[in-house]
Amino acid sequence: MTASQQILIVEDEPLIAMMLEDFLEVLDKGVAGSVDTVADALKRIEEGGVDGAILDVNLRGGEKSTAVAEALAAKGVPFVFATGGGDDGVAPEFRDRPRLQKPFTMDGVAKALEGL
Repeated sequence: MTASQQILIVEDEPLIAMMLEDFLEVLDKGVAGSVDTVADALKRIEEGGVDGAILDVNLRGGEKSTAVAEALAAKGVPFVFATGGGDDGVAPEFRDRPRLQKPFTMDGVAKALEGL
């Protein structure tokens, strides 16, 4: 039996992060961690064992997840951006990455992760 895909959640809203964790469990994916800052996400990526990630574009305090996207891309780890808006918050070099629109649905999360 193969181990389930380990997905890192970068989301600053605790209720949304918990909902994503529940969705991942139902979809038979593991949670590689649930973090709410760029610094924590970068630390978790360095620790390894991350197979994919869901990145909230805009984090608390005006922080953007661009540095996290760059770290994942450098390691060849696929990711999707979670956003309630359009392309505004996504750095131009990552606009071709898959998007997960808020509000999240189980179906939306499943489709976004299929592409990873």
